[in-house]
Amino acid sequence: MTDDTLLDAIRHWVEVETPTGHVAGLTRLVQMVAADYAAIGAETEIIAGTGGQGPHLIARLNAGTSNAGILILSHLDTVHPVGTLADFPFQIKGDRAFGPGIYDMKAGAYIAMQAAGAAARSGTLSLPITHLFVSDEEIGSPTSQALIEDLARRSKYVLVTEPAREGGQIVIARKGVFRYRADAFGRPAHSGARHQDGRSAIAEIARLTLAFEALTDYDSGTTVNVGMIGGGTAANVVPAHAYAEIDLRVDNLAAARAVEDFVAGYRPHDPDVRLQITGGLNRPPYETSPAIQDLFTTAATIAQDIGFTLKGLKTGGGSDGNFTAALAPTLDGLGADGAGGHTLEEYIRVSSLTERLRLLQGLMERLT
Repeated sequence: MTDDTLLDAIRHWVEVETPTGHVAGLTRLVQMVAADYAAIGAETEIIAGTGGQGPHLIARLNAGTSNAGILILSHLDTVHPVGTLADFPFQIKGDRAFGPGIYDMKAGAYIAMQAAGAAARSGTLSLPITHLFVSDEEIGSPTSQALIEDLARRSKYVLVTEPAREGGQIVIARKGVFRYRADAFGRPAHSGARHQDGRSAIAEIARLTLAFEALTDYDSGTTVNVGMIGGGTAANVVPAHAYAEIDLRVDNLAAARAVEDFVAGYRPHDPDVRLQITGGLNRPPYETSPAIQDLFTTAATIAQDIGFTLKGLKTGGGSDGNFTAALAPTLDGLGADGAGGHTLEEYIRVSSLTERLRLLQGLMERLT
């Protein structure tokens, strides 16, 4: 397929708005993807959504073999709310194609489907291909995580079609992601007449914020961001409730355990304030293993044959690859090259589509 042909098909996917939780839009796109995959000979299975989320789709090629095969992971949900398309329509400007979700990750999902079909038609495919499309990745895959992990345990390799990074490079490691919410419950009082009777929940959250932020250690790769805080009812009332939302990233499982120990042992500064911390590890660290390094070497060789140089990067962002890296060798960032994910300027490089498709197809054909 030419870049123009690919781009025209990708446009149809982009023009179905699919923010996480928009069940109607996600259902429509899942049905479109299932039809597209069936047209190239795949067996498809739509899994009904749960928990207010959209459905998931499994497509299988070369399913007759009993060998552990290749799992391709894609997501169809985006961060852009319904109505975004009106202000940020699909458009092409030179080598850039713009549109909500085109970079993260509808273009990558589409070219992976076409690569799978081409690999199956080539007659050189020795492993079965399972392509899973989920509808809730942007919120941490709460309804698809178990399915992702189950399929990964039965696979020999995992290829994730998150967008390429840094000019076409792929991802071989990601940080683990913690999400916490802390709620402090103090005692209200008039701030002038009976200040001594109050117990400030905001003061407690402020101390907790500083304690969490102190965990940031760039040398070890641990970063903390207390991204939201709130509380209180009026300036002249000692606040009885306050909260904080915390995002925490770690490089490895040892650092993850240290965070969990810190949270388990944390106690409020004021014994009269009750502190409740909920949440935990949202995605485990995706660490580069020797098997992942070997898989990357294969990909780099294929890229060299195509005519470009591939590098493997570590990123702080999480993906569904975090769930699979410890279960099967995983390569991530195999989607289209571009930039601007999660913004109204996201785009793909049109000229990257064919080379990324050939890279994916080459992996599927060469892995045994």
